[in-house]
Amino acid sequence: MIERRWNADLLAKLFGVIFIVVGVAGFVPNPVVSETGLFRVNGAHNWAHILTGFLFLAGAFMKAPVMTIRALAVLYAVLTIIGFARQGTMLFGMIAMNMPDRWLHAALAAVLLLVGYLAPAQERLGHARM
Repeated sequence: MIERRWNADLLAKLFGVIFIVVGVAGFVPNPVVSETGLFRVNGAHNWAHILTGFLFLAGAFMKAPVMTIRALAVLYAVLTIIGFARQGTMLFGMIAMNMPDRWLHAALAAVLLLVGYLAPAQERLGHARM
């Protein structure tokens, strides 16, 4: 019988690397993630992505990936709600944001909530199999 594998460490590391790459990419003019890109970002938004990436990595290396994924999922869900409630182009007066950003944050929140709360019991309890 093939065992269904769940590796929260790997997922947290993957999310961490992706967020850091996106954060760094935001500092380089490009058509996807930049001040004039599809996803509008500025320095504060880029640093938020980099910080989020480091939090994912820290959670994985500190043996708390599920808790980290859940905490960041809730944070992104809250930011999504705030982002849709405040229709301007700046979140908290300093983070650039447009409608594609809002929808991407909603999708991220949904994915992270699913990943964080569908973890098998041994992952949720911190008893991941090696």
